[in-house]
Amino acid sequence: MVFRTASLAAISLVHLSVAAFAHGDVAPQPVNTDALPDIGEEWLIENPYRADAAGKDVWAKAVEIGASGYNQNCARCHGLEAISGGLAPDLRFLEAEEYGDEWYAERFRYGYTQSGATKMPAYEELLGQKAAWAIRTYIETRPDDYAVEEVSDELKAIRDRLKEWAANPEGANGSGTQARLAEIAEGIVTLSGAPIADSVAYRAANILAADPKDYTRAAEVLTIGLSAAN
Repeated sequence: MVFRTASLAAISLVHLSVAAFAHGDVAPQPVNTDALPDIGEEWLIENPYRADAAGKDVWAKAVEIGASGYNQNCARCHGLEAISGGLAPDLRFLEAEEYGDEWYAERFRYGYTQSGATKMPAYEELLGQKAAWAIRTYIETRPDDYAVEEVSDELKAIRDRLKEWAANPEGANGSGTQARLAEIAEGIVTLSGAPIADSVAYRAANILAADPKDYTRAAEVLTIGLSAAN
């Protein structure tokens, strides 16, 4: 995949140019990866938790665990939802393939220093390989925020409709709404080239797929997701 506004080289240059940016004063937080399958001690060269390799259930669990790990350890520097504010590399553009995995794993394992100052700590011993690939899975499934913005008005209308149905289910059509959310989700791409974008539409569609009457939770997911996007 060709980066739309960045490349691995550009990512590296951003890291090299940030002299005042510090990460080393933040203590890494442990990530519970017990729910993920073991992948051995030897470091892999490619993400083992992608849906095509591990199955969709493992992939979904990796995204969930990776979100927690990312928010605890990475968001301070790389931004909420992996949307960088410009000081650190925007990891959403890192290709979801072996070359991108290699760059990611090296930084995760060994960290990054500049002029003797730690800009990113080495996470290999602190968090381990399972956490590394879970966080990687989360990052590469971040949706294109511009694609989400284009459908935000319709998603807000769906959210409001779901709230109304939660209060008064007469005339509700959870299955039809789920189908529309799934259709919207299919049109939202990742910036990494990963085939599935874990967008707010995707999450809400999955909630209604499991229970077409779970209007409240689907509306909450849309509310939180759209607020974060703004």
